[in-house]
Amino acid sequence: MTPGMFWAPQAWVAGRWQAAVLLQTDASGHWGEVRCGVAAPPQATVLNGPVLPGLVNAHSHAFQRAFAGLSERRETEADDFWSWRDRMYRVALSISPQALRAVAAQLYGELLRGGFTQVCEFHYLQHREDGSPYDDPAEMSLALMGAAADVGIGLTLLPVLYERAGFNQPVLRPDQRRFATDAAAVLALHERALGSGSPLVNAGVAIHSLRAARPGSIAALTERLGDAPIHIHVAEQTGEVDDCLATTGLRPIEWLTQHAGLDARWHLVHATHSTPAEIEAVARTGAGVVICPSTEANLGDGLADLPGWLAAGVGLSIGTDSHVGRDAFEELRWLEYGQRLQRRQRNVSAQPGQAEGSTAARLFNQAVRAGGHAAGFARWGLENGARADLLVLAPQAPALLGIPASHTLDAAVFSGGGPICAQVMVAGQWRVQGGVVTNAAALAGQFAQAMQGLWPTPATA
Repeated sequence: MTPGMFWAPQAWVAGRWQAAVLLQTDASGHWGEVRCGVAAPPQATVLNGPVLPGLVNAHSHAFQRAFAGLSERRETEADDFWSWRDRMYRVALSISPQALRAVAAQLYGELLRGGFTQVCEFHYLQHREDGSPYDDPAEMSLALMGAAADVGIGLTLLPVLYERAGFNQPVLRPDQRRFATDAAAVLALHERALGSGSPLVNAGVAIHSLRAARPGSIAALTERLGDAPIHIHVAEQTGEVDDCLATTGLRPIEWLTQHAGLDARWHLVHATHSTPAEIEAVARTGAGVVICPSTEANLGDGLADLPGWLAAGVGLSIGTDSHVGRDAFEELRWLEYGQRLQRRQRNVSAQPGQAEGSTAARLFNQAVRAGGHAAGFARWGLENGARADLLVLAPQAPALLGIPASHTLDAAVFSGGGPICAQVMVAGQWRVQGGVVTNAAALAGQFAQAMQGLWPTPATA
């Protein structure tokens, strides 16, 4: 990789806007130098718009992109997360490795346009449609890695421990047959991803949920893992909380803090239904949380205690989960808007006296720091040694037009309406130019073909 030199009149460095920023990549696709307040060298490429670090999408189920928009009708008396899940399994039971690659590549391109340069793939779709293993147990993992390579996004693969249907259901349901794994299988997939040879592929592990994994298996997995990230769905639904209480005598987050050995490797996905005592217990461990606002709204999960998590100093990253939303700025916007609707207040997440009291700045800085940790990186953002990822915002985008430079991030988050990234760089390479993803037309055609296979159009008379 040839090192490059870039200069931005305005860039987000060390948690705030800085002027006249020089950014130089090294031969490995990392930032070799980031300096503020310097004149543009003649050999530097001038970036024509405000520059932000790329964000990590800390929670993704790529195959569910094929279901987005297809569960918004109700034909029974009630509809909730559990009935949505049963319908979603239709995609899980029918998607092939080839279709998964096409769906994931389309998704990953959309995520790039939406400001995400790394995606944590919570990957539990492992086996053939009938539940039998593929000849290569990593077949579906390879499809995801191929999709990420097709668009040039970074990927943290999180193979999932998934071994039972519920606390009191010792085996999987028939419609969960493609998900079956044990600790050894998850660790093997983890090592396979790390050995892929791709500089853009990283790996951790995931535990689907407390209801889906036995305590002994959780311990066997996490004790053998090392320093890689560990993700788990937890306390997303009140039904899960009730079942955990009935079975263990503890709430899910409470159980994790007492029995799972939580530490900085752990990232609790959703954590929607928490108590102040649980938040304080998580804060003492160094674990983070991952909130997915558009999906949690779509599924009727409820609202996390965002002020509580922020006040406790727990790292907070964002994800798009089922991909009904695919834009980082939209996720940040709804992260705050949910709190405003619930509390009937404004700028709930802002912290007066810090970052000029900017709600967007506080949430964005959280997403940068905690997102990097969730993806398994010690360094993330526009800083020396971090991977050379950045976003160049389009200054003529409607959300930014006429906005004072000091309020650019505020407007990007709270005056949005469509992607505002003109250029996106991953590891020193441009992946989006003029708002268009490389190979976008080919990716869209493959996605449309895959969707037709999954949802064939009925023949007309």
